[in-house]
Amino acid sequence: MSNDENIYRQILKAIVEHQLPPGARLPEDRLSEAFGVSRTGIRKVLQRLALEHFVVIEKNKGAQVNHPSKAEALEVLDSRILIEPQLIPAVLSHWNSAQSQHFRTMAIEEKRAEESNQLADSIQLTARFHYELATLSGNKVLASFIEQLCYRSSLILAAYGTRGSVGCDCGEHSELLDLLDQGNADKAQNWMSHHLKHIKSSLILESKSEENIDFQQLFSR
Repeated sequence: MSNDENIYRQILKAIVEHQLPPGARLPEDRLSEAFGVSRTGIRKVLQRLALEHFVVIEKNKGAQVNHPSKAEALEVLDSRILIEPQLIPAVLSHWNSAQSQHFRTMAIEEKRAEESNQLADSIQLTARFHYELATLSGNKVLASFIEQLCYRSSLILAAYGTRGSVGCDCGEHSELLDLLDQGNADKAQNWMSHHLKHIKSSLILESKSEENIDFQQLFSR
């Protein structure tokens, strides 16, 4: 893995796990110092993240973690509600006992994170569950789109979500797995649609304050 790729993954992970909250400024000099690389290298990584909507770069203001608007938050969830249930029949065509066990392991990890009040971990694991399920559909284009929507959903949950946005309040993923094991496409589609609509309805569309970030500590090696 190249150094640029490693830095990209570390910053992306920090954003998705909400260690870098929406709106947090990303000064090139402090990131350069934290990673021990040039500002040019940091700039390349930030530009890549900006192309993927995780970072916003403004002239004379520098980079900051994207703070999705209320309209964007609703559009992202609406897109997921439109697409993910429709992938269920294709997912079922690739479903088997090994896949069932794989996703049940993920569901258990989610539950442990939720019970341990590790909200950031829970949100990340939930995103992984959804985009891996989409990947199983075999539609690479839509799976890639869902992956990006899931990452953007993590930002949205960091900005507007509550504890009711993840976990059992929205329906546990094990319920969906039971339906997939039964081969019940209609009920699985309905479950997915209800699940995503509940997440959307749980959002509190108000901004949260920015935190002071210690980049040296966050990215210490």
